[in-house]
Amino acid sequence: MIKLHHLNKSRSRRIIWLVEEIGQPYSVIPYQRDKTTSLAPPELTQIHPLGKSPVIEIDDIVLPESGAITEYLIERYAPDRLAPARDSKSFAEYLYWIHFAESSAMLPLLLKLFLDKDGTETRFLQGYAQSEIGKVIGHLERSLEGKDYLVDNRLTGADIMISFILDFLQRSGAMAKYPNIQRYQAVLEKHAGYQAALESEAKYNAE
Repeated sequence: MIKLHHLNKSRSRRIIWLVEEIGQPYSVIPYQRDKTTSLAPPELTQIHPLGKSPVIEIDDIVLPESGAITEYLIERYAPDRLAPARDSKSFAEYLYWIHFAESSAMLPLLLKLFLDKDGTETRFLQGYAQSEIGKVIGHLERSLEGKDYLVDNRLTGADIMISFILDFLQRSGAMAKYPNIQRYQAVLEKHAGYQAALESEAKYNAE
């Protein structure tokens, strides 16, 4: 059984989608953000020293980090369904988008979020964050031209990883500027596993 330590309003929702797609038994241990700070509760440090989510437990393995979890679970349970063949050109593209989601794309989005929360005027960072967002999200927009999915025109772990970036854009009100990304999100939302993840998170948020 896969145990998923899930923090509300976090990257963890896409791991709920992932475990729905791979079709293995799983359970969710929910945690709530602090209402004042929006930070994860200290209880998560009992699972992993960094106190972040998602974290999975499986057999005797404790594994944090969305990208690592995605690669590990797909390789173990669904390599043919949710990833290209390892000896294919598409596999390199698949790995690129998985890591793009948590590196190039996520950094400027988080930087802008933190700057907006802080409210302090900066001489460099605000402009840098906005410029980088335009660059990386523009790249994603162009890469989706004429495509329903990122790799091989089928659902892979790359799409599941990118889904959190789409959530971020939607919450920030920036989605309207990117018609290809809007269309892509509509495709992803049709998957039963995606809808199950939405329903699960709504349930755990209410607890």
